[in-house]
Amino acid sequence: MARTQAIDYAQRREGIVERAADLFASRGFLGTSIADLAGACKTSKSLLYHYYESKEQILFDVMHSHVKALLDVAEEIAARPIGAADKLRAMTREFMRLYLGAAPRQRVLLNELGNLPEAQRRIIVCIQRRLLDIVDKVLVEIRPDLSGRSPLRRPAVMLYFGMINWMHTWLDPSGRAKPAKIADLAVNTFLNGIAKAEIPS
Repeated sequence: MARTQAIDYAQRREGIVERAADLFASRGFLGTSIADLAGACKTSKSLLYHYYESKEQILFDVMHSHVKALLDVAEEIAARPIGAADKLRAMTREFMRLYLGAAPRQRVLLNELGNLPEAQRRIIVCIQRRLLDIVDKVLVEIRPDLSGRSPLRRPAVMLYFGMINWMHTWLDPSGRAKPAKIADLAVNTFLNGIAKAEIPS
């Protein structure tokens, strides 16, 4: 007879994802075994398999929960009736909050995508592209000459994310420089540069 789902099934799955994110971030996906995960969750391997059929499914949920949270805040901010620069500033603050609040998941997203099965990897990449498209639209509002077939349109988006994606590796959330202030500094640096930078033909 199949095991019935516990009332706290979803909560337990989230707990597994949280522990897995920590282990995958510190040891790597390939360096973490199901036994390691079971030990971190203080449960048995058989019970772990009740919640997830494979280690790859856990990896997918670690990544999916993170990129979906990023996409959700980007979509909400993009719909606000505010200027493009203010949208970018608000997005950056929220991205920073999510990066630092889920630093292990961010690290796993950046380092372990290649270990997902192809179908699941496509899902993550699709969400990432939707996120890039949102920022792309904001940047084109700021610099209309990046629109159309400009070869620098997507590189401009990637330059923006290049400024913020790795902050979780060096920023101390409890340090003197507060994350929101650093987010604003990053946006100001990017906006002042993007507003004045010559776009090569």
